[in-house]
Amino acid sequence: MKMDAAEFATLIAANQSMVYSIAWNYLHDMALAEEIAQEAFLELHRCLSRIESEAHAANFLRRVASHRAIDEGRRRRWRSRTPLEDLAEPAAQPAPNDPMLERALRRLVDGLPGRSRMIVILRFQEELEPSEIAEILELPLGTVKRNLHRRRIFPSMLSRRSPAKPPSMWKSPSIQTCCHGPQAS
Repeated sequence: MKMDAAEFATLIAANQSMVYSIAWNYLHDMALAEEIAQEAFLELHRCLSRIESEAHAANFLRRVASHRAIDEGRRRRWRSRTPLEDLAEPAAQPAPNDPMLERALRRLVDGLPGRSRMIVILRFQEELEPSEIAEILELPLGTVKRNLHRRRIFPSMLSRRSPAKPPSMWKSPSIQTCCHGPQAS
């Protein structure tokens, strides 16, 4: 896919929230999420000649962000973990729903092993189908389906929400900087 700098900037603008959100929801660290987003866009730039369309680019970015977030999560595993309650809230406040439910869901998702956590994030944040998740994470479809089935997070809690509206916990903090410095709002 050939594109000039302006077209590439447009592609970044169209996908930066998604890339950042995947990394932030997995790692809960704004600086690392920004770093992973930048790495993903650099990797996209390096592989631009192999990218066929904007949809292919979005899928490529999901794959890179997912894998880099999982890798970083593995590197951080040995470090001490700060409980989520002790962390400052993200810059963008979630819509006022049920704060106890939000905390419970976040704690449950954070407690999942790495690959399972990324599967849940891609399914419920990105609203991807199991086949798309399998392709992105390079896993057999059966493994993704089995993980989703095993990792049902309190179905009664989730059934309180409209299925068309994902939980507000999936909303990532506003992007301060990603590839091109501060974003105007």
